[in-house]
Amino acid sequence: MISPIEYKEKKLYILDQTLLPAEESYIELKCKEDVWEAIHSLRVREINHTIAVYWLAAAFGFFVSLRTELEAQSFNGSAAEYLGLSKEIGDYLISSRPTAVNLEWAIKRMQKRLDRKLNDFDGESPLCDTALSELEEALTEEAKAIMDEDIASCKAMGEHGLSLLDKNMGILTHCNAGTIATAMYGTCLAPLYLGHERGYDFKVFADETRPLLQGARLTAWELDKAGIDVTLICDNMASIVMKNGWIDAVVVGCDRLAANGDGANKIGTSAVAILAKEYGIPFYMFVPTSTIDLETETGEDIPIELRKGDEIYKMWYEKDMAPSGIKTYNPSFDVTKAEYITAIVTEKGIVRPPYKENLARLMRG
Repeated sequence: MISPIEYKEKKLYILDQTLLPAEESYIELKCKEDVWEAIHSLRVREINHTIAVYWLAAAFGFFVSLRTELEAQSFNGSAAEYLGLSKEIGDYLISSRPTAVNLEWAIKRMQKRLDRKLNDFDGESPLCDTALSELEEALTEEAKAIMDEDIASCKAMGEHGLSLLDKNMGILTHCNAGTIATAMYGTCLAPLYLGHERGYDFKVFADETRPLLQGARLTAWELDKAGIDVTLICDNMASIVMKNGWIDAVVVGCDRLAANGDGANKIGTSAVAILAKEYGIPFYMFVPTSTIDLETETGEDIPIELRKGDEIYKMWYEKDMAPSGIKTYNPSFDVTKAEYITAIVTEKGIVRPPYKENLARLMRG
């Protein structure tokens, strides 16, 4: 299975997702500037604003950056000075994507582990080599713990999701919520990977997901690479493959879920949900519990990012595909109303309507 991040022999490598699918290339991140640029340029990217490869890049990148900085300075300072340097690096990495809340979460988790370990040492005396080694070991353990938790969460979602699917189903998916966005398995693609491992013969249809083509560039690529039967279709072909009887279930990810069960995901998701209901096809939204926002009452309260129109008519073409200066409307996400969602799949279990009551119960548990 493809790994978006590799840490081996004290070196950090990330899959450069900006080059996919034409080139599969890993690049080494050696210092804080490398980590910052990789996150900022979306060489690694988030999914669901939560359980994501961002977490891992931030966690591993934090202590790799710190180690490099310590070596560059020939550091022989105190625990207090070490803490100050770590905060400086953490703030710098967070600035790479200040709206990515879980990037900040990962950095702060690493810093908390560092704080606890630094309590073992005198705050004013210089740290010896043994102390520095112990601090690095503590940070390495914490980064690996974050990765292990992400794998366990995604696999749990996969197991729950697989219980909803039969062996020979036709599955439609939109955007990319797969293994290259997480430590392993992904969210909505997790049951497809687990099923494939167990001999299920899924027939997957991947929407291309305009305008950034995550379905074409990423989902179709990673499923094909895994040996899973996948067919790429244009977004406006979802209706006909449903009408043809080729789709038995729809699986999608989620960027943010409101308390009433309304879910925001990549633009075009709500249209797929409406079509699925019309054709009597179950629509499953895969939602890590960290993406459930009980403070947001309904989908109407979820802000939708608007992006540049160039993505619609310039990005993938040798020449412009629309008149110069044409007005554009390019929302990155839309909200699928709860009434179109058959079930919500989390790492803690499957949630069905009424969502407001059942989501609150899930989060309390």
